[in-house]
Amino acid sequence: MAVDTSMPVLVVDDYKAMIRIIRNLLKQLGFANVDEAGDGSAALDMTRQKQYGLVISDWNMEPMTGYELLSEVRTDDRLSRTPFITVTAESKTENVVAAKKAGVNNYIVKPFNAATLKAKIDAVFSD
Repeated sequence: MAVDTSMPVLVVDDYKAMIRIIRNLLKQLGFANVDEAGDGSAALDMTRQKQYGLVISDWNMEPMTGYELLSEVRTDDRLSRTPFITVTAESKTENVVAAKKAGVNNYIVKPFNAATLKAKIDAVFSD
């Protein structure tokens, strides 16, 4: 099944430079409908106002982490099925396990390129 590149995507990261990088990679992959949030709290508000086809979120943020955002999304009946990819600089096994237990659809370790992002997004939508 082909990924719908017209779907709205929410990119969440507390570093503007990382948001810009992910936005550019998504643009290379054909995604044009991309919103951004600087932390998990803002992202949670946005997901409650707009239905996103995919959330790509950093793991380490303040005041609400990516893990906490994922947990909130998964416990909200309207949002619980939203595809969610976590991005982090840490490849610690316990973080991967925690993210999987919390219901993440996929996990990307920084740094990454468009091919890696495409593969992770394709994997999410081929399940």
